[in-house]
Amino acid sequence: MHIETARLNIREFIMNDWIEVHKYASSPQVTEHTLWGPNSEEETKSYVSHQIALQQLNERTDYEFAVILKETNQLIGGCGIYIREKNAEIGYCFNSKYWGNGYASEASKVLLKLAFENFNIHRVFATCRPENTGSEKVLRKIGMKMEGHLREHIWAKGKFHDSYLFSILENEYKERVEPFGSRSNS
Repeated sequence: MHIETARLNIREFIMNDWIEVHKYASSPQVTEHTLWGPNSEEETKSYVSHQIALQQLNERTDYEFAVILKETNQLIGGCGIYIREKNAEIGYCFNSKYWGNGYASEASKVLLKLAFENFNIHRVFATCRPENTGSEKVLRKIGMKMEGHLREHIWAKGKFHDSYLFSILENEYKERVEPFGSRSNS
């Protein structure tokens, strides 16, 4: 699957991507609010290899993509959608050099389009840590509404963490659909 937006190419991972993925997956700053990382080289290679293996499944429910900046052909991050029944979770992670440019919002709009227009999803949700204000802004920008504050609901990196839960329903998405400027070449 390959999706193009005004500034991004969003495509399946290939093994050579591990080098660019590792630049952000090994960063303490980038992984501060994730459940994983900072990664060793082996962990990053294993992650990319696992994503490639998932691409071969006939009944696939998890899709993780490399996000490439068209202007430079540089891998700048990743995004994904994880489908369970008629619900889907989305997520994203970007090299900190590219934060603040709207790339996470642009990629996330593609994920919403996939969910509601390709995968027939009813509800898409995402979580972020309360202190991750950048991610919260992305989720609000793409039309998600905060459903709640999950208190100490997840154990990661040796302690419990809170999360904000955001979601958007299919009818809400359809009401606010704007041309996201993407073309899908499945």
